[in-house]
Amino acid sequence: MTPVLVRDAQAVHDALATGDDRVQISVSRQTAEMIDRWMDAETHGQQVVATKGLREVSPAEAAAMMGMSRTQLHKLLDDGTLPFRMVGSHHRIRLDAVNRWLDIEDARQEKAMAELMALQNELGLTE
Repeated sequence: MTPVLVRDAQAVHDALATGDDRVQISVSRQTAEMIDRWMDAETHGQQVVATKGLREVSPAEAAAMMGMSRTQLHKLLDDGTLPFRMVGSHHRIRLDAVNRWLDIEDARQEKAMAELMALQNELGLTE
């Protein structure tokens, strides 16, 4: 964690310790952008997952982030599509691997939609 984030975290903790319903804090732009992304995701109905430690998630958390069942996620683990490590008998998946998969999937879906739209236009099925 950077010194800026440490300072901002302390400012938040101190402000919340007052017990007031409303708090005012001054944070860095970096922290404000993190808060903005989190709030934007929440307002658009997206799930936000916060983790501590190595920025790894369980299969259940990864499945929720990826919008699939744990069974589907385990297929990705089993076929090597999504890298993971074992901690005892538990799978741990790095968030960067989940985010990389989501980026690839988004690009794949956008390409498929563009191809579908081109075919629709070619066949004259547009309104």
